[in-house]
Amino acid sequence: MATQLPTTDIRIGTELIRRRKGATPIVCLTAYTYPIARLLDPHVDLLLVGDSVAMVLHGHETTLGASLEMMIAHGQAVMRGAARACVVVDMPAGSYEDSPAQAVASARRIFGETGCQAVKLEGGVDMAGQIAAIVAADIPVMGHIGLQPQSVEKDGGYKIKGRTDENVAALIADALAVETAGAFSLVVEGTIETVAADITRRIAIPTIGIGASGDCDGQILVIDDMVGLTVDRVPKFVKEYADLRSVIAHAAERYASEVRSREFPGRAHVFSKADGGDEA
Repeated sequence: MATQLPTTDIRIGTELIRRRKGATPIVCLTAYTYPIARLLDPHVDLLLVGDSVAMVLHGHETTLGASLEMMIAHGQAVMRGAARACVVVDMPAGSYEDSPAQAVASARRIFGETGCQAVKLEGGVDMAGQIAAIVAADIPVMGHIGLQPQSVEKDGGYKIKGRTDENVAALIADALAVETAGAFSLVVEGTIETVAADITRRIAIPTIGIGASGDCDGQILVIDDMVGLTVDRVPKFVKEYADLRSVIAHAAERYASEVRSREFPGRAHVFSKADGGDEA
């Protein structure tokens, strides 16, 4: 039976997300700022403060430009704007890989300083110890396997996963390891559709697909991709639900024209002694 979502501002917790396995698909988007969190919060189940913020908002070529401080600052902003959605904050590259102790220390900073509901980290079998240690510290963890953006340099690019029998076996082992370590859900990215669907059937925690399978228990996209703000190459797995590139460019063009012609500001946009009150 499908779990009913709250109809009030009660926060969606990680346990509710876990119980959505095999039920109504879980709606997820990234968010990095207060206004976007405010706009998305009524419509989604989960907001991910992704390390993609390093690329989307800060202009880095990869997610490796994200720092712990950057993730915390954006996590705080999203938490101020989201009253209902489950908020998950990415652990950036370099903040957890060295040891379970390092992972717990970083997760505690993110969890404590943002007030988020969970953290997310990339890796499977190789990161099972870190996941288990963070969960043991009472911090929920979302896993991430398949195409792992933090491994882009090691992998030599953004390579689709699941093309060989050996890689498929490794992906299944990763998914099972993340589940066994105690994660409440698992992102499956950039993975052959049939493999992602098989992983979804094999594990008891929800899978969240991105460039994976419609059979995953939920889906996530980067918000800027979804609303047509991406200024570089748009990945194949993205569906643009709006074209804000054109909207913003047209608005800027109109504004520039009106400023140069002195059409703006007009009388409606300036103050006179006849105006009532002191508020702008």
